[in-house]
Amino acid sequence: MNDLIRHERQINQQLARYGVKFGIYKNGEFRERLFPFDPIPRVIQADEWTTLEKGLAQRVNALNCFLRDIYGEKKILADGIVPQDFVYRSPGYMPQCEGILPPGGIYSHISGIDLVKGKDGVWYVLEDNLRIPSGASYPLIARGLCRRCSPETFHRSHIIDNRNYGDLLRHTMESVSTGGIRVVFTPGRYNAAYFEHSYLAEKSGAVLAEASDLYVRDSTLYYRSIHGDEKVGAIYRRVSDEYMDPLCFEPSSLIGIPNLMTAYRAGNVAVINAFGNGVADDKGIYYFVPKMIRYYLGEEPILQNAPTYLPIDEQDMKYILDHLDSLVVKDVAEAGGYGVVFGSKLSKEKLEDLRQTVLAQPRRFIAQEVIDFQDLPIMDEGQQVDRKADLRAFVLSSADGTAVWPSGLTRFSRNPDSFIVNSSQGGGFKDTWILSR
Repeated sequence: MNDLIRHERQINQQLARYGVKFGIYKNGEFRERLFPFDPIPRVIQADEWTTLEKGLAQRVNALNCFLRDIYGEKKILADGIVPQDFVYRSPGYMPQCEGILPPGGIYSHISGIDLVKGKDGVWYVLEDNLRIPSGASYPLIARGLCRRCSPETFHRSHIIDNRNYGDLLRHTMESVSTGGIRVVFTPGRYNAAYFEHSYLAEKSGAVLAEASDLYVRDSTLYYRSIHGDEKVGAIYRRVSDEYMDPLCFEPSSLIGIPNLMTAYRAGNVAVINAFGNGVADDKGIYYFVPKMIRYYLGEEPILQNAPTYLPIDEQDMKYILDHLDSLVVKDVAEAGGYGVVFGSKLSKEKLEDLRQTVLAQPRRFIAQEVIDFQDLPIMDEGQQVDRKADLRAFVLSSADGTAVWPSGLTRFSRNPDSFIVNSSQGGGFKDTWILSR
């Protein structure tokens, strides 16, 4: 561990050299900055990981069942487990996806589940990211650089090797492919996660492509290659749903592929992750995931949600209004740490404004108890200090089953007074060591 700390500057210099950056759009401007790496890893014991692994796979399996159901038979709505109106009013629900069953029956192939470990020792799920979760590339490349700087550290420690992510991604894509090449689809150089797009394409042996490289003919997706046009069997998209096909979704999109939805609807290409997944990672739908696990799998949830309240419920609304100054309120349509408001940080006037907004737009928000989650040590200008940190675990679902990557992205806040750790909010990251024994 001390050896890695001594090499902190060298590792970050190498990450900069490889272009490990995170881009942020703010005030209409694109700004790119280094994604700072901390050399002190998060360590998860083997038995603790066994429980996490089972709980994560269980949760993602239930969410995939939910997506198949919502765009298919809708049994969970008919049985009153999830309110019908609540689903159809979700910003992530896409009526264009009704009746479409993706190749292999998988909707969320790559799920990023955000967790925190409370000071009570319990792991809580904060969010399910099922659209285009990012971040796997960062611990992957960081681990490789750490191995180079200090091979002895890894020889001495019983750490599960995380270098198989590219193989897991390749297998996931191949298992649902309709035949043809595999493509990682990027909007281009100025996307916030462009480094990751290119890195994962390389690691999984897929082609990195932009909109100008792809076209649809006869309900089939093709890649323009120097060797001739090639059929695409699976496309791992890193573009939001609404911009993927200007003929089906947002007509002003210049980064999408016209008629892609036609090829997808015909079953001629696997889209990873599937269109319409946003209905399942809506922060409001999150409230119902434990019920989904019981409903679809007949099992008790292994992992807990943070205590959550829905303003659309009369009793929950009363609780929220009575305790607004101690809760965290989240806008269900926001991501990246945006739209998160801590009641304890607001003035009386701002608190009253929030109260009126929640009353006027109850479907727009959820409220949660503030989890006092664990701090982890980080290096700050040569000194070891404690900061809040979460964990994004990556779960890959293929036609053969569900696998949890034995690693993850641990993000931390560099602000000693902040609970928000997101990269877009100025946080850093560290490696996650899963011990083998």
